[in-house]
Amino acid sequence: MNPDEKEDCECAAPPQAETTPARGYDREYEEPEVENPEASRMKRAAAKHLIERYYHQLTEGCGNGSCSNSWCASSTGFHRMDNNAAAVKALDLYKINAKLCDPHPSKKGTTSAYLESSAHNNSACSNSKKMNHKDVHSVRDDFKDVTYLTEEKVYEILDLCTEKEDYSPLIRVIGRVYSSAEGLVQSFRRSKPHTKEELKSLQGKDEDKDEDEKEAAACSATAMEEDSPASSSSSSSASSRLGESSAGDDAQKLGPDEVTVDIDAVRRVYERLLSNERVEAAFLNALVYLSPNVECDLTYHNVYSRDPNYLNLFVVVMENTNLHSPEYLEIALPQFCKAMSKLPLAALAKLARLWSCHGAERIRRMMETFQQLITYKVISNEFSSRNLVNDDDAVVAATKCLKVVYYANALGGELDVGHTDEVDEEPVPESSELTLQELLGEERRNKKGPRVDPLETELGVRTNNCRRPLVAFEEFVNEPLNEVLEMDKDYTFFKVETENKFSFMTCPFVLNAVTKNLGLYYDNRIRMYSERRITVLYSLVQGQQLNPYLRLKVRRDHIIDDALVRLEMIAMENPADLKKQLYVEFEGEQGVDEGGVSKEFFQLVVEEIFNPDIGMFGYDERTKLFWFNASSFENDGQYTLIGIVLGLAIYNNCILDVHFPMVVYRKLMGKRGTFRDLGDSNPVLFQSLKDLLVYEGSVEEDMMITFQISQTDLFGNPLSYDLRENGDKIPVTNENRQEFVTQYAEYMLNKSVEKQFKAFRRGFHMVTNESPLKYLFRPEEIELLICGSRNLDFLALEETTEYDGGYNRDSRIIKEFWETLHSFGEEQKRLFLQFTTGTDRAPVGGLGKLKMIIAKNGPDTDR
Repeated sequence: MNPDEKEDCECAAPPQAETTPARGYDREYEEPEVENPEASRMKRAAAKHLIERYYHQLTEGCGNGSCSNSWCASSTGFHRMDNNAAAVKALDLYKINAKLCDPHPSKKGTTSAYLESSAHNNSACSNSKKMNHKDVHSVRDDFKDVTYLTEEKVYEILDLCTEKEDYSPLIRVIGRVYSSAEGLVQSFRRSKPHTKEELKSLQGKDEDKDEDEKEAAACSATAMEEDSPASSSSSSSASSRLGESSAGDDAQKLGPDEVTVDIDAVRRVYERLLSNERVEAAFLNALVYLSPNVECDLTYHNVYSRDPNYLNLFVVVMENTNLHSPEYLEIALPQFCKAMSKLPLAALAKLARLWSCHGAERIRRMMETFQQLITYKVISNEFSSRNLVNDDDAVVAATKCLKVVYYANALGGELDVGHTDEVDEEPVPESSELTLQELLGEERRNKKGPRVDPLETELGVRTNNCRRPLVAFEEFVNEPLNEVLEMDKDYTFFKVETENKFSFMTCPFVLNAVTKNLGLYYDNRIRMYSERRITVLYSLVQGQQLNPYLRLKVRRDHIIDDALVRLEMIAMENPADLKKQLYVEFEGEQGVDEGGVSKEFFQLVVEEIFNPDIGMFGYDERTKLFWFNASSFENDGQYTLIGIVLGLAIYNNCILDVHFPMVVYRKLMGKRGTFRDLGDSNPVLFQSLKDLLVYEGSVEEDMMITFQISQTDLFGNPLSYDLRENGDKIPVTNENRQEFVTQYAEYMLNKSVEKQFKAFRRGFHMVTNESPLKYLFRPEEIELLICGSRNLDFLALEETTEYDGGYNRDSRIIKEFWETLHSFGEEQKRLFLQFTTGTDRAPVGGLGKLKMIIAKNGPDTDR
């Protein structure tokens, strides 16, 4: 028992009597009643009072320091026991008529409850009068034994406190219940029909049926709360149930995503209580005492597996709308986050499913609560390479809790679960040679692909399935955290996967694209270095000199043919070579590839492949986007090549001037195109089909369309396709138009280009199949990696530009250069960027991440 709980017990101690007149009553009060109801009720009141006294004798003692009673907490050599054990023992002592100490004078003087006990008991034993609510001390005494809360009980206490303008009884009750895991787990259960015992307790009526020993034990175990659940086998662990209540029985009937908490009742209670500052502080103090015990129970006692209702505790606490207040940020909220982060995976998944039904407003509040804690801890500490943010328990715990809210946010949004592409029939070929790890007797890590988040697996849904979350995914990014994160160290923890070190890459939603791109860069570079070491080992073993780079030697006028032949040979012989650092050489030209030659190679390949005259891709003038040509004469190898080029661009940190609709990147991540994806890939068709769905007239009579569609290819040839068998004979009606629209979109985005896209995706996966790309990035972020950002900030570019050959920031020509550039219109600026970098987009992180150098071309000032 913590000090505050003990103080509460002493301040609100049960009535003590100087004598024990109740001993004269027959202890076998379980026999059939022969007295009148009034006498029977008096017997139970006396028995209850004795059990109370035994209980407090075991927990607090009589106050006599020289007490010789072995069953008194004041005696020397007494072994302290927790509340539950004391409750059970109190019942045993009552049965055997054990010695009961009289309160010591020192105890009488300090225990206010003693002063009121005599009158209280005389009243109960003589005429059973109802409690006088006008007496403040009586108000306190009435609620001393409340160990769990209901909405009605809270309002009852609140009304009496408001009447007397004394909120201390309510504060004590909140402190007692909210600092106890057992009490909080039992509180605010869903309403259920009252049992006879509950009705008898609540209404003060005798229904000619005595209580049994099990019920008496529960009364003492819960400080004799009259409407508490029944139990006789409480354990010392916080996971022990207060009783086999009907609410507990209901728990067995609940679905996997339901809890026994009446969440609406909890919200109403918080709404009334949190407006009172004196009462609000009680929640804060109780949470400070509660959290460490909960963390201990979850870590060492496996409480959730024994009692799934333990999750109620977290549901109740998280409904507190003041958790984000500054008062909670220092101690209470960090400790609670640590406790919550210890929940097993199944419990976290259940919380995510539960919270997903709460709506955007509450998801945002919980998200902001954890985000505020992360930000507060980051800005109030000085993190560095020696003092890593990864070692801050509060930041790590809050991030783990934020992950639950993140998945709840996705589950509560618009999901696209059923539209997932099957795995390619033809897998990406493995290397025919042993890897370095296999030569050393170790298996290659992530050979089957990148890792998957365990919570994602438990929930059975990927965040990429969410088309529209309740709260924008971008709001989960914490910029202050990104600024202090040492990504090289974090990446190490990510790869090693130790329990002692936490990696924020396991929670990529909290990282921005720049930070994640840096993590991907480290992964790519380490893989490149690994391939170099493997090459050196091969050279020693096989006795021949191998190239440690992915070397491509191409002719400018045959760049596609040369690149295609070389990359196809590599893909067939040893796909692992694609993960080496790219080194491009143009035949007949001098130059060392330090990045510029590779960038030019990518630019030329993209220009040629996406040339409409080639016929591999169609170009839409309205959307400025490319799409696969369903009737292309090119072989699959050409599409595989462009897939490899996209993968190599990411792998070698180059930006490409490609313009695909977002559905391409969704399909690369394993999704299939749906009707919604037509919105950006073919907006005219999308609007036509949308109008069809909302048409109020007769579709069959007015439009006369069938399940056969017609279109023309890039060469003007008419094509027709049956969406259903004999589609030309099946009219589209008001009843089947939804099916028509779905099948139309399926054909346009998937079936018509299935052959071309599979080859394209296969090439992309040849390079990225072992990369954490899918784990870290969403489809829109993949587009950002490949194509760069559309937002151009030339002021940021000016700040980061370097000068050489005699120029500096203050040179006249440099000043004039920037004045001229800033005077350009948007289109001119994009043309300038296209000329200097090969693409009209900014890299990940904006133009400030682009390292541009302006230098004199020789000593001649005219040049």
